[in-house]
Amino acid sequence: MSLWFLLPVSLPVFTLPGIWIIYTMALYNQHVCPVNNWVYNSTCETSLVLQSGSDLCCTLDNIPLISKCGGVPPESCWFSLLCSAASFLVTVIGLLRYAQLIHKESNNVLNVEGLFAGWLCAAGLMIVGNFQVDHAKVLHYVGAGLAFPASLLFVCVQTLLSYRAAETRRDFQTAHLRLTLTALAFTTLILNILHCDGEHMP
Repeated sequence: MSLWFLLPVSLPVFTLPGIWIIYTMALYNQHVCPVNNWVYNSTCETSLVLQSGSDLCCTLDNIPLISKCGGVPPESCWFSLLCSAASFLVTVIGLLRYAQLIHKESNNVLNVEGLFAGWLCAAGLMIVGNFQVDHAKVLHYVGAGLAFPASLLFVCVQTLLSYRAAETRRDFQTAHLRLTLTALAFTTLILNILHCDGEHMP
């Protein structure tokens, strides 16, 4: 078995703990509130950084979203580094996947679409990481608008390509796994959208 499979596995192995480390740093520096604090106020007498004790007064600016956790130094430096490294990995993974399928897949247009989607996702990640939401909101949201839809398109195209290029039982098992992960990604996205809509309803 080729060791190239470690490259796509390394993306979640490094980025998921990295996100939690950034959250922990933001929490330690009191730049965000803990995820278990579900009470938010419109205003607080003292800013979060100057508060002490276990009962913190939090506003909507202190919600521990990924972008908020990486919005203030020193976390922003690590957030930028994490997004830049993830962007590089996505670029390389997209190129290697394209090269893997270029001779096996007769529909090269779909393969090129997968490569293009991966690179759009990588560009979005680079923008998100280097333009923090509190300092360059428009560019940050442009990056997020590139990264998230492009990543969903990438996984959909790769799932379809996996089924079309499958020859062995292991190939079909890999395709089934990709289909399951793609369905989970879409389910998570839909639940997040519904949750956000529910919060903004009167």
